[in-house]
Amino acid sequence: MNEQRWEAALNAAREAADAAGEVIRHYWRRGVEVEIKSDATPVTIADREAEQAIRAILARALPGAAIYGEEFGLDNDSAELLWLVDPLDGTKSFVRRTPFFSTQIALMYRGELVLGVSSAPIYGETMWASAGNGTWFNGERVHVAATADMAQASLSIGNVKTLTSDARWQALGQMIRDSNRIRGYGDFCHYHLLARGGLDLVIESDVNILDVAALAVIVREAGGVFTDLEGEALNLETRSVLAGTPAIHAQALGCFAAGNGERGTGNRGA
Repeated sequence: MNEQRWEAALNAAREAADAAGEVIRHYWRRGVEVEIKSDATPVTIADREAEQAIRAILARALPGAAIYGEEFGLDNDSAELLWLVDPLDGTKSFVRRTPFFSTQIALMYRGELVLGVSSAPIYGETMWASAGNGTWFNGERVHVAATADMAQASLSIGNVKTLTSDARWQALGQMIRDSNRIRGYGDFCHYHLLARGGLDLVIESDVNILDVAALAVIVREAGGVFTDLEGEALNLETRSVLAGTPAIHAQALGCFAAGNGERGTGNRGA
């Protein structure tokens, strides 16, 4: 795949995110009924119509690519190109009338994430990135901070429920004590801040790949490091995140590795 094709795919992803934003803004003003899915998470008509709008645009842009969406699943498990789509990441925020939700669109080529768009239509932010072309926000290229010392680092924590159940919770406590500032921005917001230098580390133990695929490209292309809590590259089974500036990520990974040693055997990403 050449650079020009990534550019065309990125443009399609941005167009699709804009189309989803129109749907989301309509239902944000109007209000929606909430259904509960089999996994006990909420879903609305906004989620479904936004994904349909996204799929229509992406299918035209790359007819041979598969699409894996939060609401309508995977349509082809053999294609080398795979779109990863969460049309409304943060439905719980959406239904509670808080603006911390977004549209996430990423493209994976032969298992590698190559572009991502993260659009928060009510919050008013869109970031995008593609392999080798950097990360962009409000028309300007952005970079992670140069922070190299945990004592100067700002940390943000998202979904960490399962992290509380083993020795890594103590490792996190140590990092919090060693850091300069601790926050919990959550969802797309702390990854956007990380990519443009406003934070130095993001930690989550309970995610889905559709939540973070686009954000991984955005952080990586801004000069950051984005792995799971064990330091492994992302794949379709990823359930945790450790993302940060290169130096702070390395220090955090070492701290969690010590915690992993203490907790012994257990489920990956737990």
